[in-house]
Amino acid sequence: MNKPASLRKTLNEGVPHIRDNPESLHIFVDAGNVVATLAPSLSYEYRYTLNLIVTDFAGDQNLLMVPILYWLKKNQPDLMANNELREHGFSFEVDILNHKTCDISIDLKLTERVVVRKEGDNVIVEAVTEPEPWDPEDTGSI
Repeated sequence: MNKPASLRKTLNEGVPHIRDNPESLHIFVDAGNVVATLAPSLSYEYRYTLNLIVTDFAGDQNLLMVPILYWLKKNQPDLMANNELREHGFSFEVDILNHKTCDISIDLKLTERVVVRKEGDNVIVEAVTEPEPWDPEDTGSI
């Protein structure tokens, strides 16, 4: 799974509280499933909830949410494009600790595709990146 590390990098670079306090970011993969079919290949998909917990957060919570939305737009665009997924794909809870700090728990419903193919006697296993979101302003080929 590549998305947890990718999101951690985005948050380390884009959120001052996390950059200055990297120990405040905790990442867990919950409720994971491997979804495979009886197709000729052994390709499959990971489906899981990525739980981010940011402790002792004292900043503007909007400055935490925007880098996550930016990351989702590139790495899990269906959470924004699909009405059903949009409703439950990005959720959060906040524990207010005092008048300055809180703990924030964020759940993201993520998927990652893995392609398995045979080349000669070798089996190649490769994580597949998300396709670029469709841009309606792009007048090029569809």
